[in-house]
Amino acid sequence: MKNTIYSILAITGCVIIGKLTAYLIGGLPSSLYGLICFTLLLHFKILSADRIKLSIEWAIKNMSVCFVPAGVGIIEHFELIQKHGLAIVFIIFISTFILLTIVGLLFERTMDKQNNVHITNRSTLS
Repeated sequence: MKNTIYSILAITGCVIIGKLTAYLIGGLPSSLYGLICFTLLLHFKILSADRIKLSIEWAIKNMSVCFVPAGVGIIEHFELIQKHGLAIVFIIFISTFILLTIVGLLFERTMDKQNNVHITNRSTLS
């Protein structure tokens, strides 16, 4: 029970921080700022991942409930899906491909810079 309360307080705190950040800075949705905050707190071990683990596993198991309204919305607009379905699928595949390509290239560039810095630091130490 203590871990559940800990999880609820941690997630609530991140949601509040996300809302404040979105209000002060703007630019991104507050939920995204909250997720970034939650990730950073876990990464830097400010929050205990072991204490949050069971609550997160429960949320993932029950996540399908969140997607039922989206499925109902698709069925309500079935004519549009029939009419523009191939275009929607094409756009999804192309945008996903572009996104993965950009992320991959940025990752490679970042890793190359880190490797060059690491090699430069080694050569200056020798």
